[in-house]
Amino acid sequence: MRIATFKLNGQRHVGQVSADGHHVTAFALTEDQAHLGAQPIIDALVAGHALPALVGTPHDITHVHLEAPLPVPRRNVWCVGRNYHAHAKELQASVFKDSNTDTKAWPIVFTKVPECVVGPTDDVHLPGAAISDQIDYEAELAVVIGKGGKNISQADAMSHVFGYTVVNDVTARDVQMRHQQWDMGKSFDTFCPMGPWIVTADEVDGRNTRVRCWVNGELRQDGPTENMIFDIPTLIETISRGITLYPGDVIATGTPAGVGMGLTPPRYIAKGDVIRVEIDGVGSIENRFV
Repeated sequence: MRIATFKLNGQRHVGQVSADGHHVTAFALTEDQAHLGAQPIIDALVAGHALPALVGTPHDITHVHLEAPLPVPRRNVWCVGRNYHAHAKELQASVFKDSNTDTKAWPIVFTKVPECVVGPTDDVHLPGAAISDQIDYEAELAVVIGKGGKNISQADAMSHVFGYTVVNDVTARDVQMRHQQWDMGKSFDTFCPMGPWIVTADEVDGRNTRVRCWVNGELRQDGPTENMIFDIPTLIETISRGITLYPGDVIATGTPAGVGMGLTPPRYIAKGDVIRVEIDGVGSIENRFV
């Protein structure tokens, strides 16, 4: 099942996307419930309740404005750095200069504030050169947690996955390095495009898919999720150690090689650039930087 959050005639709805991806039909939710996007659907299914009824006629997906499936995340988005072997290698001379590249080391975990989440086709706003002139893209598969828990084992981790979505972990590289801890350089307004919907875990296995990114039509990133240093069960186990994960929590799982900072010379995002991120079995997002 694909669950989308969308606006129609200025009103937010949550709906089920047709199998061919061409139509979306709204669930019967109150305005307050729909404000939270897919969160009430996740909560209902985790609690063992029936899905809300579908109401009205299906809408052509091109006639609605798709929003982030979780436009108001319940808390910060969990993110993982240096999680593909080739990406870790390409940044060893920069933010990863002093990092341990031993695959037995712990994952690098940081967060992005909820307010930086925008939709799959929304504009991303460059902050201006006085704040940062090294804005970079990071195509990522994101895990959406279903059943919550603490101290989740790797063996049980996949049973806690509700589904998957696509994110672009937009990053101000100079700010990221300046502050050492990464949250500020990752959390500028609009720096987390997300979407186009959530695909439930019964339809796709995030451990066996492919992440791609194009900048102005040029393929820059292309990597299978099997190349993660720390796989999805390991990430869930690590992040839940002593910390309770809740339904609707989002974990961005890291980016493949090919980011702008890793190129020679580096190629950062410029005004007018259009960046498309696509994940097999999940969908794609495409955002213009303004």
